[in-house]
Amino acid sequence: MSTEKIKDKIEIPQGIEVHLSDNILKIKGPKGSIEKKIYHPYFKIHIENNQILLEPTGKKYSKNKKRILKTHKAHINNFVYGVNHGYIYHLKIVSGHFPMTVAMEGTSKIIIKNFLGEKVPRVAKILPNVKASIKNDEITIEGMDKEAVGQTAANLEAATRITNRDRRIFQDGIYITEKPKRSL
Repeated sequence: MSTEKIKDKIEIPQGIEVHLSDNILKIKGPKGSIEKKIYHPYFKIHIENNQILLEPTGKKYSKNKKRILKTHKAHINNFVYGVNHGYIYHLKIVSGHFPMTVAMEGTSKIIIKNFLGEKVPRVAKILPNVKASIKNDEITIEGMDKEAVGQTAANLEAATRITNRDRRIFQDGIYITEKPKRSL
């Protein structure tokens, strides 16, 4: 079987600009721009006729080549959707035992004070190009890069992880309540 069957293409929507140079893919849209290095020895990437083309290298077909190609296609689709629409995560602050204080320090971290009565505050990192806002007991995380937005939300959840206590009783923490719903 040849590699002809696993060639893939991504349509570029109107209003989105895509540039490729030295394996660095720059995608610009209404929400902003994303720049990522896209390289793997199993495939080549190029832009033709308002499409991003992914072609495998070599003549021999393998499932591994197909998996890697489809993974990179999904990442590029996420970049295109992100610069066009953006991604938003909603998180809920839950404190039942001790009054927890959550505050932003600049644009790079969120400080969680008095979590379960602890003296030392916990810190959650906000990744670059991600905006966070705190309103009452809701935290909203938004940005264009799905990976960065999701990782920032995960950082908040992980910062308030409870160990050595019964999770059914100690339900304090910060939890993701809504993930982005994507429809193309």
